[in-house]
Amino acid sequence: MSLKKEEEEILEPRDIFVGEKDAPVILMEFGEYQSEECARANEIVKQILNDYEGKVKFNFRHFPQTRIHQRSLKAAESAIAAAQEGKFWEMHNMLFKNRRNLGTTSLKLHSKDAGVINRNFLDNLVNGIYGWQVQDDLKEGIDLGVKEVPTFFVNNKMLKGKATYALLAAAIDEALKNGKKAPAKKTAEKTEKKVITKAKR
Repeated sequence: MSLKKEEEEILEPRDIFVGEKDAPVILMEFGEYQSEECARANEIVKQILNDYEGKVKFNFRHFPQTRIHQRSLKAAESAIAAAQEGKFWEMHNMLFKNRRNLGTTSLKLHSKDAGVINRNFLDNLVNGIYGWQVQDDLKEGIDLGVKEVPTFFVNNKMLKGKATYALLAAAIDEALKNGKKAPAKKTAEKTEKKVITKAKR
């Protein structure tokens, strides 16, 4: 019997979208789950996706403000853990709904409500299995000039100002008018972090 460790690819936040696959506009947000502003922005995004159905796809990237929100990091990890079962958006909305109750044990309960069935969910959180993915998001956000949450990009162009429906809609309308699709992003980076070695039991 082979003693080789079982490995599997981790679905990265940068590859998780909601909306039509071929939508001409990519709306990307850097945010976190304890922020009241991000929770309000999440409701605006839902409205945008409804009103611009087929024209916009949305990507959420993690930018936990751990100095003021100590539980935002593990919340981000829990969303990535849920993504591995195709439950990212269910967990994403569950975290915002329960943003004042994001202790590690509570995250396990929220994951059940989101439909996650992984028995190792809590162990993975405690062991920081998905910490690298959150750090990658943080680094990319910093590299792009993100300083606060929520920060939005439309086809990789940062939006300035308070995240309102009017701001997002105007930027999306302009992108649609210009008819430019979002530039393709490099994907051949940090491939070694895409592989997770399952904990030995």
